[in-house]
Amino acid sequence: MSRFSLRTILSLAAAPLLLAATAPADPYLWLEDIHRERALEAVSRWNAATTDALAATPGYEAHRAEARAILDDESQIATPDEVMGDVVTNLWRDAQHPRGLWREASLASYLSGNPEWRTLIDVDALGAQEGKSWVWHGADCLAPDYVRCLVSLSPGGTDADVVREWDRRTGQFVADGFTLPEAKSDVAWEDADTLLVGTDFGEGSMTTSGYPRIVKRWKRGTPLSAASVVLEGEPADISVSPTVIATDDARHVFLQRGLSFYTSQLWIGKDDGTFIRTPVPETADLRAVHDGRMIVYLHEPLGKVPAGSLVAWPVADVLAGRSPAPEVVYSPTSQEAIEQVSATDDALWVKLLDDVSGRLLVLRRAADGGWTRTVADLPDQATVSLVSGADGQNLAFATVQSFLVPPSLYAVNADGSARLLQSLPAKFDASQFTVEQHFATSKDGTKVPYFLATRNGVQGPVPALIHAYGGFRSAQTPTYLTTEPYRAGPLAKWWVEDGNAYVLANIRGGGEYGPRWHDAALREKRQNAYDDLYAVAQDLVNRGITAEGKIAVSGRSNGGLLAGVAVTQRPDLFGAAIIGSPLLDMKRYSHLLAGASWMAEYGDPDVPADWEFISGYSPYQKVREGVEYPPVFFYSSTEDDRVHPGHARKMAARLIDLGNPVYFHEHREGGHSVGADHAEDAVRAALLHAYLTRVLVEGDTSAP
Repeated sequence: MSRFSLRTILSLAAAPLLLAATAPADPYLWLEDIHRERALEAVSRWNAATTDALAATPGYEAHRAEARAILDDESQIATPDEVMGDVVTNLWRDAQHPRGLWREASLASYLSGNPEWRTLIDVDALGAQEGKSWVWHGADCLAPDYVRCLVSLSPGGTDADVVREWDRRTGQFVADGFTLPEAKSDVAWEDADTLLVGTDFGEGSMTTSGYPRIVKRWKRGTPLSAASVVLEGEPADISVSPTVIATDDARHVFLQRGLSFYTSQLWIGKDDGTFIRTPVPETADLRAVHDGRMIVYLHEPLGKVPAGSLVAWPVADVLAGRSPAPEVVYSPTSQEAIEQVSATDDALWVKLLDDVSGRLLVLRRAADGGWTRTVADLPDQATVSLVSGADGQNLAFATVQSFLVPPSLYAVNADGSARLLQSLPAKFDASQFTVEQHFATSKDGTKVPYFLATRNGVQGPVPALIHAYGGFRSAQTPTYLTTEPYRAGPLAKWWVEDGNAYVLANIRGGGEYGPRWHDAALREKRQNAYDDLYAVAQDLVNRGITAEGKIAVSGRSNGGLLAGVAVTQRPDLFGAAIIGSPLLDMKRYSHLLAGASWMAEYGDPDVPADWEFISGYSPYQKVREGVEYPPVFFYSSTEDDRVHPGHARKMAARLIDLGNPVYFHEHREGGHSVGADHAEDAVRAALLHAYLTRVLVEGDTSAP
């Protein structure tokens, strides 16, 4: 294919529309039509222009091959996705099975370090047999025997999926079993012959955010159309969904009516099949059921109990209609933030952050009604992830890793003792690198932590890559450099090996310090997150690590919005930007796909008072003629049904039309959070490294 500049391609693709007698106020609105032929033609040519420019970079093919080898390496940890009685399940992906093998092993063999795996479903083979591009979305097997499972499969990796009943003993889908067509569904077993289903039941059954508005009770052997309504929300709600939590002595059935992204009503099922409201505040989250108690996380204070705490209500009291004062289970310090909670028969497992370093606590209820606390014996100064728990053995599985330490899997006992089950071999010589944690001072005086990785002996200023997110209570913690930044493979490893600096910034909007850290960048306070990013960048400059114009910002989804804001607000500070699966047109975001569900985070652009503060940073509207913006790299997915690919398409078009250099890569498969396979991830990683090298290291700011 001959090489075209993106500017030329855009002009050719858009010309018929731009010459129309009545052009729309937004001249690039046509790019929101996801599968429109003209839009896809433009995307294909933009992709080709970017690939032509970057794939010719020396080292590109070696990097792509290395990334693919790392992603497909069979030495990966087979994490226990779920422990079902005496069996462990896992989804395994490698070069031969890019979509994955869902498999099981006995818990005993798994704990011995030599699991004996049996394949349950070969997703690649199933897709080939059925002529579908299936992507695994998980399985829900009915406790306590775990024979019948609800298997969710997505066509191409979208959030929408197909749900089908599968028998673990026969290894077959159940003839005339429960089946749901493709939709954004929430399904749970009420009992062996009854499902609670939230799905697309037809016109008016979905919320304006695109999620189920109604939960129905569906009996085996009856058509879905005969299912009876259990709970119905309003169209403006986010969703209504069922959840079942099985303990050693009961099945607890819950319904959640999401009023906004951060508020919901929690209902619990009674023996007669009816549901009653629980005393759980609308701003709180149910995290587990343990020792006959609902374990709830508080996002706002409850009386004298501070936000960020865990509290408990006895289930028996709730079912009886009583609302006693909650028990305080754990209240973190000002430096701590609870991230994950899980329960086994005799222990409550709490993963928290302490100045952004992970710790795992084991909490147990004492005879006097108090709670004892034990700190698990895991490595310090690392990222800890609570993977799953095993009820009968009363243990939990946790992974530990950092920038320089590859992931390790531990089995942790209720007394806090931990046993190493598997540690991945190193992918690089960690002794050649240094990792430090620093704190920058933001515009309002807030201390903002960040992690910095450099090669030993490198003297600044050198090009720097800062990755950040800053939203939705999601904390950013260091992972092994072969997986940084998120969805970019070993990009950070290559970047630091080249003698550059890699930074993970813990800006406000995330959950690094609990509710207060998130609330500080919510809605009209969003600029705080962006000021935090600029403070980190400036701190790097002040330390002599890098220089203005030699800094790249990286972000994905909400982080893509962050990166878009950064280049439009501070083109003097940033010399490049990786903008992944982004929100960018904040005037229209709430009208695109799942955008309406995020108005509690950003505000409603259709409300003038909200648009006043949103318009202060919305990147698409902030692009100005006559401003020289740094070269940016947009990546996204055509089939992303959560964040609309039109955001990236339209802003790329706007920048190009004003004469700015733009790189663009839209993959045709894969959803928002799950890639279709490793091949695309490897290509993306190599393209991004070539882009950063060309723009920041070589100083080439020409268009591809």
